[in-house]
Amino acid sequence: MKLGISLRLMGPQSTRDTIVECAQAAEEAGLDDLWVPDHIAIPPDDSEGSGGRYLDPLVSLAYLAAKTSRIGLGTGILNLPYRPPLPTAKVLATLQELSLGRLRLGIGVGWMEAEFRALGVDRRKRGRITDETLAFFVECFERDEVEANGQTFLFLPRPAKPPIYVGGSGTHALERVVRHADGWFPMGGDPAKLAPEIARLRELAAEAGRPDPEVILLTGLAIDDAAAARERIATFADIGVTQIAVGTRYKDADAFRRQVEVLARDVLPAAREH
Repeated sequence: MKLGISLRLMGPQSTRDTIVECAQAAEEAGLDDLWVPDHIAIPPDDSEGSGGRYLDPLVSLAYLAAKTSRIGLGTGILNLPYRPPLPTAKVLATLQELSLGRLRLGIGVGWMEAEFRALGVDRRKRGRITDETLAFFVECFERDEVEANGQTFLFLPRPAKPPIYVGGSGTHALERVVRHADGWFPMGGDPAKLAPEIARLRELAAEAGRPDPEVILLTGLAIDDAAAARERIATFADIGVTQIAVGTRYKDADAFRRQVEVLARDVLPAAREH
């Protein structure tokens, strides 16, 4: 099993120095991936914890790509209905090219009504927009010549397609994984609820002639209780989770570094056994 960690791009932890120090600490500790969130327009009455301050995830990952050399750089998750397909595909290809293939593309349909309203996007159409955008992304990474709006154009550079992970839950999310993606990116911590969904995902993949998708779970770990963390990892591995993306809170880069050092010492070796 792989072990990643979430990186805060919001609030006071989102300064340039802090995100760089945290990214480098995670890489030095041997963690597999960094995962960053996505919000564009936080309303004042929903800004607790962030103050409404959010860095753009793709720009941030591009910056961190230049400050690291090995660790995966993931969106966890990028809300596709918020962005136009072609310019976004160009940004993703550029980031994948300049990071030497380290992009991991977690995507979602979005949920916050205020953001859809600020963007002028019909929230009721978010599923269809997401499917169409994903299909377009896949096409862009498959061939040099692509068509959009009746115009053929060259999609270059065209690095290897980054792995795509679909967030969300329920039948629509699982079907979207099988149609367009390499894996599922759920949130939560209850193995009893997650196990049947993973089993269903594997059934859908088998029916489509595809291998078992990856499952990257965003969840918490009891970092101060190594035995409990190791047991939790073993439980999730048994039901088909292939990576834990550790959701964590921290005051500053020093606190983040202490957390990843504990993960590297007490938890990462156990994850590698699964």
